[in-house]
Amino acid sequence: MATANTKATSTWRLQDAKARLSELVRKVQSVGPQHVTVHGREAVVVISEEDYRHLRGERSGQLLVDLLAGSPLKDVEIEHQPVHAPVRDVEL
Repeated sequence: MATANTKATSTWRLQDAKARLSELVRKVQSVGPQHVTVHGREAVVVISEEDYRHLRGERSGQLLVDLLAGSPLKDVEIEHQPVHAPVRDVEL
């Protein structure tokens, strides 16, 4: 049976999580992450798709572009000259 936790999450024993998967999923969506234990030790945390996407982040780099576009220093011009470092042969 699920037990309450102070962080508004619940801890489930594996056999209970398997037997009551629908309830576990509903709790994830309404309450938040749910911990599942195996032999009394925390093994996994079940999270919502939205939380997963947030933690995973976008690989497009759009977050960085948005951050830089919103920077108070976005209008500062940086002068630089390309550096052409010599390339040397390497034996493999």
